[in-house]
Amino acid sequence: MDIGRRIALKTLAGAALAVPATGARASARDIESRIARLNGCDIHYRVMGSGPSVVLLHGWPQTSFAWREVMRRLADRYRLIAPDLRGTGLSEKTASGYDKRSIAEDIRQLIDREADGSAHLVGHDMGGKAAFVLALLSPHSVSKLVLVDCLVPGTENMDVSRGGAWHYGFHMAPDIPELLTKGREREYIAAQIKAWSHKKDAVTDKAIAEYASHYAKPGGMTAGFNYYRALKADAALVASLSDRRLAMPVMTIGGRHGAGDKLADAVAPRCDHHVGLVIEDSGHFVAEEAESAFCDSLTRFLAA
Repeated sequence: MDIGRRIALKTLAGAALAVPATGARASARDIESRIARLNGCDIHYRVMGSGPSVVLLHGWPQTSFAWREVMRRLADRYRLIAPDLRGTGLSEKTASGYDKRSIAEDIRQLIDREADGSAHLVGHDMGGKAAFVLALLSPHSVSKLVLVDCLVPGTENMDVSRGGAWHYGFHMAPDIPELLTKGREREYIAAQIKAWSHKKDAVTDKAIAEYASHYAKPGGMTAGFNYYRALKADAALVASLSDRRLAMPVMTIGGRHGAGDKLADAVAPRCDHHVGLVIEDSGHFVAEEAESAFCDSLTRFLAA
C-alpha cells in the first residue's frame, strides 16, 4: 500500500569508549561521546536519551554536531544515536570506503552494537543516500526509514547545462577541489551551506566553525569529496537493486527550496508504506531551518 501522502507545512578496537559530555556520569539528558571499531574503521558517535533507538545520519559538509538540537528535543522519548560518518568529525579518515554500500555497512554494524540489530533510521543528504542503501540491503536493520532532503543515488542532476548542480563535478574531480579549498575550508563550507539554505542564518556561524575545524584537518576535505567521487558506483549499486522494495514505513522530507518533491517522486514507487512531506519555508538544511516542524513530523511518524 503506497500512501503517497504529500503534506505541506509552513514553516578503539572492538570496544566502545563512553565519555559523558558533562559530569562523571551521563544521564539520559546528556550527550555521550563514544568510539567503536566498525567495518574496519574507528567510528565516533553521540548517544543521548532513552526509549526506542533512532540513528541520525548527517550529510556533507556537516558532522554529527548537526543533530544536537534534534537530539535534545527528542531525548525524552527516544535513544538518539548520531555517528560522524566515516572520514568526518572524529571518525577515522580512511583511504577508501566512501561508497554508500560501505557506509551502510558501517551503520548496520553500529545498529547491531547499539540497538540490538534494528533501529529507526534518519538520513540527510549523503547520510540519506547511505540510509536508503542500508534499507535496501539490510531491511531487517531498519524499523522505519526517514529520508531528509537528499537525492537517491542515480537521480542526481550533475549536468550544469541542464540546470544541474555544479558542485557534483567539482567535488568528483581528482585533486583539484583539495587544491582550491586548502586553507579556505571554512570559507568554502560557509559558502556551500549559505547557498543551499533558504534561511541563511539557520546554520549558525558556530556550527560552521565546528564543521570546518574537522574538515580542515589533514585528509578531511578529501574524505568529504570522496563521498561524491563514489556517486557513480552508488548509482550502479542502486540500479542493480531495482527489484527490491522497501517494506518498512518510509517518510520523505524535502525542503520546498531544496529537494522539494523530487525525493518523494523517486522513493514512493519503491515503498509499500510511504508518507511524503514538503516543508514550505525551508531549503536543504531542514532540521535547522524548520526545527520545530521537522521534530514534530518526525515524532508523529515514529510514534504511529
